[in-house]
Amino acid sequence: MNQGKIWTVVSPSVGLPLLLGSVTVIAILVHVAILSHTTWFPGYWQGGLKKAAAIETSIVG
Repeated sequence: MNQGKIWTVVSPSVGLPLLLGSVTVIAILVHVAILSHTTWFPGYWQGGLKKAAAIETSIVG
């Protein structure tokens, strides 16, 4: 298949900005989804945990 024929249907001056704009919008939407649906990512941007979590061990006997 010849993928170069797309430019006979869509002008490169219109198609390339649409392609790059759609990639940018998708990337922004992915970042928004990560920020709004996770609990660890905003904390990561704020510098993470200030104090390391204590490791709890139990001896089963």
